[in-house]
Amino acid sequence: MFETLVIGAGQAGLAAGYTLQRAGLDFLIVEAGSSPTGSWGAYYESLTLFSPARFSSLPGMPFPGPPERYPKRDEVIAYLQSYAQRFHLPIQLQTRVERIERVGQHFRVDTSTGKSYEALSIIIATGAFHHPNLPLFPGQDLFRGQILHSAAYRRPEPFRGQRVLIVGAGESAVQIAVEVARMARVAIASRAPLRYRPQRVLGRDIHFWAWLTGLDRLPLGRFWEQHAPTAIIETGRYQEAFATGALDRRPLFQRFTNAGVVWEDGSLEAVDSVIFATGYRPSFGFLADLGALDAQGQALQHQGISLTAPGLYYLGLNFQRTFASATLRGGGPDAAFIIRHLKRWLRSSTNASSPGNASLAESKV
Repeated sequence: MFETLVIGAGQAGLAAGYTLQRAGLDFLIVEAGSSPTGSWGAYYESLTLFSPARFSSLPGMPFPGPPERYPKRDEVIAYLQSYAQRFHLPIQLQTRVERIERVGQHFRVDTSTGKSYEALSIIIATGAFHHPNLPLFPGQDLFRGQILHSAAYRRPEPFRGQRVLIVGAGESAVQIAVEVARMARVAIASRAPLRYRPQRVLGRDIHFWAWLTGLDRLPLGRFWEQHAPTAIIETGRYQEAFATGALDRRPLFQRFTNAGVVWEDGSLEAVDSVIFATGYRPSFGFLADLGALDAQGQALQHQGISLTAPGLYYLGLNFQRTFASATLRGGGPDAAFIIRHLKRWLRSSTNASSPGNASLAESKV
């Protein structure tokens, strides 16, 4: 029996572990993968953060190296591994959660190893980047070329000499398109034109100004989710690639054919590969027995606190509390917020129980 069980050992789960450790709570982190790095190992090799190292840290451990540089994927992986080791966080790897149910005053968690755990509270820290969102287009099953999600993309060399379409309008879509354009003829297909935001303003990165003004700490997650426009943060390199003709942007195609796509104007084009950079979606099927999800399978929560299952919390969701919630630096403040609530809930639930149901802390004495 643990006071808290954390599901997921990526950046959100590690931030939760650090904060739980400082709070003196008894906890365990379970992780489906073989390393405490979450989804980072599954991203393409050249992935580069759009925030400087100075603003890409978990609580208690600054990101190493020059603070103004933009770290790459492998640097983030190394940082997360070092973080877990430095704080000796209790992590059970290769343990996928399959089902969570409530048993009396606590939760029972069944895992892929056949082992079950019990906890008074649960933090779901699987984040928002595990399950690729792959849309379906008319005729997609007829297409003889290659279709993949950006989650399966690693490097540009396999696309040498091809005609490649990248579907999407975000940071990953453009990063991948510019990289693949060195090897292939590339177009980005999107519903709306690409929008850009300058990486640096008055000589400083925009994350500096967000920190200085406190904008990145305002709990306006729902506002950002509903109103923040999709924009690509860049220094001008991406726009220059379009200007030189290395790649172009076109309105989204209508449907697939067996050899390519049909564009909005009715013209046909042969295409070899299509990469969908269309984001990810959370997947919480293991919570089905708790009544914690809506009809679409989304978490019923507010700022990381379950609205229907007391003692259940979330960390690392997009716009959970602030626009930085799903980033490295957003995990710490959100973890501090939910664990303050979690501690109050543990105290109140213990006080509400009968004298025979002592808290875990009392039972250790």
